[in-house]
Amino acid sequence: MTRMQQAGTILRYTEVASPIGPLVLAATSQGLCNIAFGTMEHNQERLQEWADRWFGRHEWQEDTAHLALIAEQLEQYFRGDRTSFDGELDLQGTDFQKRVWTALLAIPYGETASYKHIAEAIGSPKAVRAVGGANNKNPIPVIIPCHRIIGASGELVGYGGGLDIKIRLLDLERPLTATTI
Repeated sequence: MTRMQQAGTILRYTEVASPIGPLVLAATSQGLCNIAFGTMEHNQERLQEWADRWFGRHEWQEDTAHLALIAEQLEQYFRGDRTSFDGELDLQGTDFQKRVWTALLAIPYGETASYKHIAEAIGSPKAVRAVGGANNKNPIPVIIPCHRIIGASGELVGYGGGLDIKIRLLDLERPLTATTI
């Protein structure tokens, strides 16, 4: 057990409204660690299981002020006024998942990539299915743009928030450019 798990982690959260529905933002003192589609009430069990796994002892505290900057950046993104995000992330996952999520951050606004492209980018060209699994476990959707992943032939593939939300996010970004890397 790490020292952080022994002492307990404070997970600050807030709910924000967005054009794709309510979102729960959660952060540790290290940075943003989770965005969940829906309300806290809707996500409470899933978020509790996630926090138990990655933090052990923890406490949830509602704290709108702590998450105000990222909430403002999301609002700007949804208005079309922001194409990237600032701020620290506190990624909780396996080393492989973190490599995938970091590679997702390199996909520019308005562009898409395939699972194969990400597998190659992280130096594991045969790990296409594992990349898909890591993409599915992305704890910080929108900020870590897993919605920009499409199938190798250009078809839309699953999305944790649902394909309708994926389409809305891709459409939001499409006016700038529509290229595939």
